[in-house]
Amino acid sequence: MAVKIDKTDLKILKILQEDGRITNLELSNKIGLSPAPTLERVRKLEKSQLINSYHAAVNEKTLGIGIQAFIQVSLVRQLDNAIESFQKKIQEIAEVVECYQVTGSFDYQLKIMVQDIPAFDKLISEKLGKIEEIGQMESYVIISTVKNSKVIPLEYN
Repeated sequence: MAVKIDKTDLKILKILQEDGRITNLELSNKIGLSPAPTLERVRKLEKSQLINSYHAAVNEKTLGIGIQAFIQVSLVRQLDNAIESFQKKIQEIAEVVECYQVTGSFDYQLKIMVQDIPAFDKLISEKLGKIEEIGQMESYVIISTVKNSKVIPLEYN
């Protein structure tokens, strides 16, 4: 069910995606409304679940995360219990920060973050390698990030 929003709501969404810590006063100045109606609009967007949550963008390199990679996974079989079991096991692996079921020659695309090559090896051999539903894995280490936008592509103007 689509929620009805106008251009002002779209401006609010764009600004909050770019800076979730902006004060209501700063936000109201940017969109050209007084603070009370601005806050009311933000609350409406939250209540309608257009805004799900607010997060801190953490610098992974400063925290010692030296390796990020994508791992493509094919399951041994596409039975409901195998899919469900695989998905449950992936939820329990902290190093897997994203998991997508995809079309194409693989069933899932994982994004992982670890400190270094030994941690990467340990993740592959001791965690992912022990998931019996996995038939094949292919890894791609991320060398650099060219673009990482958190702003959903909409017509904001």
